[in-house]
Amino acid sequence: MIVAREAGSPNMSKELQAPILSVSGLTVTAGSGAATRELVSDLSFDLMPGETLAIAGESGSGKSMTSLAIMGLLPKPGVRRGAGSIRLAGGSAQPVDIAALPEADLRRIRGDRIAMIFQEPMTSLNPVLSIGRQLMEVSQAHARVSSREARRLALDALDLVRIPDARRRLDQHPHELSGGQRQRVMIAMALLLRPDVLIADEPTTALDVTVQAQVLGLLRDLQTELGTAILLITHDMGVVAEMAERVLVMRDGRKVEAAATAELFTAATSDYARALLAAVPRIGSGANRIGTRGIEAATPAVEVKNLVVRFPLTGGLLGRPVANVHAVDGVSFTIAPGETLSLVGESGCGKSTTAKALAGLTPYMGDILVGGRDIGGLARAQAQAMRREVQMVFQDPYASLDPRMTIGEAIREPLDIHRIGSRSERSDRVEDLAKRVGLPPDSLKRYPHQFSGGQRQRISIARALALKPRVILCDESVSALDVSIQARVLDLLKELQAESGVAYLFISHDMAVVENISNRVAVMYAGRIVETGSRDQVFSAPAHPYTRRLIDAVPVPDPARRRASFPRLDGDVPSATRPIGYKAPAVRWRQVADGHWVAGPASPTG
Repeated sequence: MIVAREAGSPNMSKELQAPILSVSGLTVTAGSGAATRELVSDLSFDLMPGETLAIAGESGSGKSMTSLAIMGLLPKPGVRRGAGSIRLAGGSAQPVDIAALPEADLRRIRGDRIAMIFQEPMTSLNPVLSIGRQLMEVSQAHARVSSREARRLALDALDLVRIPDARRRLDQHPHELSGGQRQRVMIAMALLLRPDVLIADEPTTALDVTVQAQVLGLLRDLQTELGTAILLITHDMGVVAEMAERVLVMRDGRKVEAAATAELFTAATSDYARALLAAVPRIGSGANRIGTRGIEAATPAVEVKNLVVRFPLTGGLLGRPVANVHAVDGVSFTIAPGETLSLVGESGCGKSTTAKALAGLTPYMGDILVGGRDIGGLARAQAQAMRREVQMVFQDPYASLDPRMTIGEAIREPLDIHRIGSRSERSDRVEDLAKRVGLPPDSLKRYPHQFSGGQRQRISIARALALKPRVILCDESVSALDVSIQARVLDLLKELQAESGVAYLFISHDMAVVENISNRVAVMYAGRIVETGSRDQVFSAPAHPYTRRLIDAVPVPDPARRRASFPRLDGDVPSATRPIGYKAPAVRWRQVADGHWVAGPASPTG
């Protein structure tokens, strides 16, 4: 059974305790000689036992480098810690300066006294080892325990983070778990040895709002139970408002402001912190976007009729299909020129698969018309011309960029393929696009690995805009961006839409962003649309229980409205795997208001 350490007990007054972690004068540098630059400059702060301290800032501010320096995991070669001390205290152990320890001693501290949850669980977990094996390695690396005892501790850790059917999960591999479940595994791994300090680096950035609420509630509950101090690294000010007691704002490697959370949100003293808070999207602040020109009168930019996408599952000695995954099951919608339709829902509901079908990247059944023309069954030359009309910004920008090409070449490639303009005109177009999405001109000769995740997403957006397409499919296109850059990119998308009438299919798990950019919203659940209507209709009067649950789960960037508890899910999303020959029942639609429809109980069809 996992038990809290006395030194971290949240019942003890923080004012009477010494800091569990003290960072003093920390400096992190990259490069050498004249090319040396400081990534973190003279940073100092204290973390108290049982406290949550948030470090907030934009990409490149130095917040993640700070966490890696504390863990002794700075990228080598090239990045190194300069001056400063990092003192870890607490428990029965003697205080120690982490920055002065050799690697062998650091390995004993990592996981035992200080642990970290990384931003992307899929890349942090070993894909070839079972979940149980990876959890067992943690306890066996720090203590002499038998395999039986290590497995028991692993099961206790999964039970602690409330993973359903934990015993079966021990023998599964990371790809068999959802994103939220993988993040819970990372939390279980980090807390298995009851560390004094937990560093959470963007722990909810890629999660749906409902799963995000569960993870935040879990961290809060575990902190109460175990007394662990949490250093929260995030650019999501809603998460900061929900979780943190104090906030440290960083910019360009330096501390800009530090204050209690309520004080920062109500009376920030620095211009940068005020600008950061002003850029945060809030539900209820979106301008009325109904009535965008041309939405009702024009021929639809996109028309989808009864879209079905199924993936066969094979089995047996002959590898024959034994079942189908019904990823998308009878989805229909239209998008007019100059309109933004947002698809929202949890991971696995079929949002991204719908976008890939529109982009011609996955087989489908049904009809997809772009500008009144059916894109199914086109010859190769016609299909290439049609792809100019439909561009996509993918969810993972690093996987969609060629690591051998500079970003200037990546943005220019669509122009080269379709032979648009002269070479100088293409270069001018690339520079203009880079500038408009917030990338400096000197970045065009650099490669994808030299940019942060948020910067790579900006590159992908610039590339999608290069051909001035009829439709842009934005699949979580701003999820990795800082709030200020996010606001700039959203304004850019709106500006381009006003200029050219481009239509957007906007896929996002950030309901506040959706509320600020959408004309209409379609809510997906288990491969089907369950509610659709104007932005104001869906957000002001949600009619489906699932829609209400999504909106209720959104963290509010206001410490005064911090939730005492987070909503719990009634159960997992139903499995999309169906037997061969299964025919989905028809959905009965009910009109709530003009243009506002909600799905009722499904009825079987003959």
